[in-house]
This record gives sequence, C-alpha cells and structure tokens, in this order.
Amino acid sequence: MSKNHQHHQCTDADSTDTCTCCGGDLFEEKQAMWKHKPMAIIITSAVIFAMGIILEKFLDQGFLAEVAFLAVVVVAGFEIIKGAFKGLSELRFNMNLLITVAAVGAFLIGHGEEGAAVMFLFYVAEFLEDYASERARSSIASLLKLAPETAHVIRNGQELEIHTHAVKLDEKVVIRPGDKVPLDGLVVKGSSAVDQSPITGESIPITKKEDDEVFAGTINTEGYLEIRVTRRSDETIISRIIELVRESKNKKSKTEAFIDRFATYYTPTVILAAILVALIPPFFMNMSFDEWFYRALVLLVVSCPCALAISTPVSMVSGITSATKNGVLIKGGEYVEEMKNVKAMVFDKTGTLTEGRLEVAKIINFNDTSREDNLRLTASLESHSKHPLAKAILQNATDEGLKLEEVHNFKSITGTGLTGEINGKLFYVGNETLFKDSGLLDEMESRDNDILEKIREYEKEGKTTVLLGTEQKIMGLMVLMDRIRDNALETVKFLKNSGIRTVMLTGDNEGTARRVASQLGLDEYYHSLLPEDKVEKIDELVKRHGHVAMVGDGVNDAPALARANIGIAMGAAGSDVAIESADVALMHDDLSKLEYLLKLSRKTMGVVQQNVALSILVKSSFAIMAVLGFVTLWMAVGIGDMGLSLAVILNAIRIGNQRIQ
Repeated sequence: MSKNHQHHQCTDADSTDTCTCCGGDLFEEKQAMWKHKPMAIIITSAVIFAMGIILEKFLDQGFLAEVAFLAVVVVAGFEIIKGAFKGLSELRFNMNLLITVAAVGAFLIGHGEEGAAVMFLFYVAEFLEDYASERARSSIASLLKLAPETAHVIRNGQELEIHTHAVKLDEKVVIRPGDKVPLDGLVVKGSSAVDQSPITGESIPITKKEDDEVFAGTINTEGYLEIRVTRRSDETIISRIIELVRESKNKKSKTEAFIDRFATYYTPTVILAAILVALIPPFFMNMSFDEWFYRALVLLVVSCPCALAISTPVSMVSGITSATKNGVLIKGGEYVEEMKNVKAMVFDKTGTLTEGRLEVAKIINFNDTSREDNLRLTASLESHSKHPLAKAILQNATDEGLKLEEVHNFKSITGTGLTGEINGKLFYVGNETLFKDSGLLDEMESRDNDILEKIREYEKEGKTTVLLGTEQKIMGLMVLMDRIRDNALETVKFLKNSGIRTVMLTGDNEGTARRVASQLGLDEYYHSLLPEDKVEKIDELVKRHGHVAMVGDGVNDAPALARANIGIAMGAAGSDVAIESADVALMHDDLSKLEYLLKLSRKTMGVVQQNVALSILVKSSFAIMAVLGFVTLWMAVGIGDMGLSLAVILNAIRIGNQRIQ
C-alpha cells in the first residue's frame, strides 16, 4: 500500500477506545512518539528541571530557580495546559485540567519545584501511554508491510511492474524466488515451496503447484511461479485480516466495559472528594489551608485512573496481536475473555476432526493374488475416474511407487463402479452391487461366507469398501476411511485434562461417528444431523454447560458457529465465509492451535487481573496516604501515575513477547 493510503486506513479505523479520565483515544493515530518532538521535550525539560534544583538547593538562587521551574511547565506542559482549556470549554473535567490545577496550586503555595515535577512526570506518563498505543498499531503496520506494493504483471506478452491496486482480476502475475506474493491467486505455471507463516502460522514452507492457491504476503522461497489473480488488493486474505484486527479492539470484553463505566463515575467522585479535603479541615476544624489544599492537589493527581483505564485494552491488544502472528485471528477482547470460561468444546467431524478426504486403510487379497497387483490394477482403472475414491487410491499407488497399466475400453457404470481391459483382460472395480449383478459375489459367498460379513463390519465402522475382480473371480477388497487429523488426539486429551467436555456433531451415520469418537476418546457424539439439528444441539449444550465453543469449517457450520458462545473456524486462509462467520479463525488446518488459544486466553486474562488489581491497590493506597499527608505531588505522579502506567504496559507486553507454554 502507498503511505498515504496506509495512513488513511489507520485513521478511519481508529475511533472509539477512549480513556474516560483523559478524554483521549488510546489507539488514535498519532505520530510515532520517540521519533521527533516528544523526546526533545523530555530531554530539555529534564535538563532545565535539574538546573532549577541546583539553583534552589545549592546556589540559593530562589528567583532564578522559580523561572527554571516555570520554563519546565511551559516546555513540558504546553499541550497539557492547552488540553485542559479545551476540556473546560466543552465542560469536561479531564486529567489535563486536574494536572494544570495541581501545578498552578503548587506554585501558589510556594512549591514551584513540585509544580514543575508534576507537569514533567505527567508528560512522561502520557509518553508511555502513547508507547502502549503505538505497540497496538505496530502489529497492524507490520501486517500492512507483509504485502508488497507492486506486482510484475504479464500484459500483451510483456512483463510490467505496476502498483497492486492497478492489477485486475484474472491477470497473470510473475513471482520469482525470494519475492513476496503480491495478491491472492491460483498457480498457473511452475512449482515452489512457499512460506505461509505470515498468514497461517505454519512453520514449514508448503509446496505449491498448478491449481494451488497462494496468498498475498506469503514468500516464494525457491522456484518460479506464475499466478492468475483471484482477488483484488483490497479483498485479499491479508487485507481482511488487517481490517478485522483493527475492528477487534472495538469489541470490548466485559472487564473493559466495566472499567469504562467505572471510570465515568470515578473521576467526578474524586474531584468532589478533593474539594471536601481542601475545604472541610481549614474551615470547619481550623487547620492550615495551605497544607490541606496541598493534600487535595495530591489526591487529585494520585487518583487519576489512567493506568486502570489502559490496563485491560493494552493487555487485550497484546494478546490479540500475538495470536495474529501465530495464525489465530481473534475478532475482539470479548472472545479472549470468553475462551477462558469455555466448559464444552463442540467439533464438527468432516474437515475439522477429520481431513475430509479418504485414504486407503487396508487391502485384503483373495484367490492367491498379491496386494501390489490388486493396488496397481485398481489404481489403473481409477486413474480414468474423477470420483473422490479414485483420488485416494491413486495417491496410495503413487506413495508406493507403482507404475500404472494402460487401460482400454474403459467404462464408468453410474452408482456401482468401473470396467476396463488391461493386457487384454476385463477387470471390474466397484461396490458390492456391481459384483452381485454379475453373480460373482454370491458364488464367492457360498465358498467363503466371510466376505459380506467383513464388508458389513467395515461399513458399521463408517469405512468405505471397494472390490476388484474379473468375470471369473474376486481378487481383493480395499477399505478406505476419512483420515483423522494430526494433533486431533493430543488436542482432545489436552481439552479433557483442562476440564472441558468434548462433543462431536456430524451429519454422517452412526458407524462413522462412533469410530471417530472412539478413536479420539470424545465425551459425547451426535450423528445424522442436518445443519438446523446442529443449531438445536448447540442450544441444548449452552443450557447444560453455560459456555460453549464450536469448531467447524465455517461454511456448512456457519449457523452453529454463530449460535455458540464462541465460533471457531478451521482453515480460514482458504475460506472467506470462515473469516466472516466465526469469532475466532484458525488460519491453518491445525487443531493444536486450540491448545494455544486456550492458554493465550488464560494468560491474557491473568495479566488483565494482575493489572487491574495492581492499579486499584496502588491508587487506593496512595489516595489514603495523600489525605494523611504522606505523599508529595511528585510522588503522586512519578510513582502513582507514571510508574504504575509503565508497570501495567510492561506486564501487558509480556503476553506478546513470551512463548505461551
């Protein structure tokens, strides 16, 4: 993207995460804080403040010291004072106003050094908050940088380098070794290993060949590729991820929403308390006005809930952006919080617990035939078919390095199987109906009544059977099954050990459902379900367990995903519907990411609780000590505001920087 476009996008997206006490937007688009003016202001203010202290304490130059302290207020406090007057003109009591009042009050009662310290330390605290919001935006910026700005397009037989925005659908784009893929598309020429980690979190490059899909932002590691563009630059998977990460911060968790409401009532209450502290002891108890006015100023400053206001959103953003880097797209803080509460994890079967593609599980030989011959002959006939069974059988023959035979007079018999001549001999491949029609199965059954029993047994387990034979004899029985995903068993074990009930919903028959549930050790399974039945089951489970997550492929399961407390879509990198319909999208077909997601949720919410507890404990302790006169103005800002903000931010950063164990 061009810089202008990038900036415009960020500005549009960032809108609503306001710190109630400051009246500012925690994630609004700002200039990078450490690059220009702010660092110069901090250094200049620190030097002038140090000179003021030397003039006052060591050189006994009180007047010059006061001038130095006033200079600190002007340099560090210009924007703060401006913000105070702006808030006042809009009848908003923001933190800038409270700090300005505290600084002016300190000068009026002869504490110029503390007035200067308040302004300087508050400016540093604001700097730290801006650093936290910059961290939140930097993940989006790094995503924006993933996709290149230009693409090498073939037009009229020539290769042209043009901006990705100008590339049209169905145009051919050239990607050389080391290049980033500029747009989503299908490979039309070449093959190469492509590093998909920026999108899916996969650590190993994936081989891409003709008709395979590639995504913008992934890296071509070795070969030459030509792709046909299937999505415009603003419709690519990476652009959708960027948009959803931007939107995610607006979906607040219950904790964030509570703290926002709390801060709304908290600030006016603190102002009222400070007025009472300043007025009651001097006017009703005949105590020193200067002393109690000072204590009221300290109370105002120390009670700023800024650290509390940023404690949750900074932690949530850190967790969400960490997940994005690991190929897990979470659409808001509410889902990070909800994941920790999940009591039941519901899985779709096909495409979720299983890969949704058949594989050869077993080959049984009859009439003194060999396994190798049976596989080679079956694969030779199936090579002329487009049936899903054919793909699995051919894959098995390829894996075993078998050379296929030439087939003549090939014929497909709808619903039953195939026939064809190999080396002048007629062979049949198909289901039991094909062989029953020829009478071969009945003949074999009379000699060996085990074969139909075997077929029934495999079908009860949800497996598919294919017979091979000639006009004279049955040669073999091939058993195929839907392959269970890698990591499925480990993931189910982890969930059960974490106290989460595991449930499977499937449209398949009872035999298939029982086999998968038994292999994985699931707690419950429901079979022969239509999409609307799955929604009813989710409702039942929500009533029973309270907090339910549903994992599916995001296409057929969209209604059930929407009904669960959290909908988690698998393999979302290949499906627009999955990204749209789910609350959480696993960009790659990797069930182990559920373990990562649960651990991330628990870690993030643990950090949120630590940050909230620390903020409340420090603020309430300092407020009590302020009224009792044990806290000075500079301590209130330096420790109670700036120090606390820094502690909260560093604790939140930990989520993204540490490996989730």
